[in-house]
Amino acid sequence: IPDLDRLLCGGFPEGAIATLEGATGRWSVAAALAATTTRRGLVAVVDDGTLYPPSLAEAGVRLERLIVVPAKTALQIARAVDILLRARICRLVLMPAVALRDAVWTRLSTLAQRSGAVVLVMAARAGAALSAVAEVRVRCGLERALMYGTHGVWGCFAGFKLSVDLRKHRFAPTGDCAHLDAVV
Repeated sequence: IPDLDRLLCGGFPEGAIATLEGATGRWSVAAALAATTTRRGLVAVVDDGTLYPPSLAEAGVRLERLIVVPAKTALQIARAVDILLRARICRLVLMPAVALRDAVWTRLSTLAQRSGAVVLVMAARAGAALSAVAEVRVRCGLERALMYGTHGVWGCFAGFKLSVDLRKHRFAPTGDCAHLDAVV
């Protein structure tokens, strides 16, 4: 995603934990990242029951290069991510935000560094332990709805424009913003 890559000084750093935060648009950004990554490697999604693979396919994700790992509890999610990182088979691991102890987040961060994978945590808002280990924190928000046709009753929803704010990054100035179009 060119605008996001500019905001992040080249994209999400390999071997790091990053967060996509906010109420709207984070799965759209994650789907676009997964689509790009599945062109040349494997992507894993730790699914807590909210994943809808057909929408990922519509976003361009190659489903034959997608590993879906069902996990409901925080312990199951942490174990699944741990195993995926130890196996070193995925370039990108998407996981829901769960309440984990500091030591568990630190362990996952170390495993991400060793494997070279990006662990992207989908959170409405990152907690203190997750914020501490995340190398990159990005917040997504709805800027406006995109319509085609006439407005009002006869208009059709075409997608939305997202505002992506950088909350934390080692090399980029925080507070910068990018604007992305998410087409439905």
